[in-house]
Amino acid sequence: MREYFLVLLLFPLSFAPRLIPSTFWGHVAVVLFFYLALPLVISRALGFSREEVGLTLPRGEGLKLFLLLFVLSIPLSIYGVRIPSMRNYYPVFHYSGFTTFLLGELGMGLIMLAHEAFYRGFLLFPLARKNEWLAIILQDVPYTIVHIGKPGIEVPYAFIAGVIFAKMDLKGKSFLPSFLLHWLGSAFFDFLCVSSFAVP
Repeated sequence: MREYFLVLLLFPLSFAPRLIPSTFWGHVAVVLFFYLALPLVISRALGFSREEVGLTLPRGEGLKLFLLLFVLSIPLSIYGVRIPSMRNYYPVFHYSGFTTFLLGELGMGLIMLAHEAFYRGFLLFPLARKNEWLAIILQDVPYTIVHIGKPGIEVPYAFIAGVIFAKMDLKGKSFLPSFLLHWLGSAFFDFLCVSSFAVP
């Protein structure tokens, strides 16, 4: 029963970061609080261990799926950078050279870590022990909704990715494979957007 109670408590937090206007680094702090720190406190208070929320090193199967999906994402990224709305939207941080670009990607890494911990960790793992597909849907719906407002193609892509990420992480017993895929895929796409690949 505590698995359902955890989802009930955490579900509204999905939308909290969108309601707080902030700078890029302010957003990093907000997301880390609502998606990582607060859920960790709540889950521990309910008696969940780190392993029960996917906060552990992944098993080999999860890492193999990560590598496969990352390779498959490369042609999708090359195609996506040719879409003007995507190219004009990313990267989401300001930069003035290599150093600030790298810092921006590190900030994105923190955002991705918090996102994956929240959706593919706290919302997914405990409930998946009771009902795997219910857990996958309940983490994927808010994950898809928070992509509204980004380039339109991202909404259906987020829904599909949310299912794939969840299955991969459940196989690996950790949310770290989806974190690596999300972050490295995002960083690669940002690189394409600011390089010659962005020229139609």
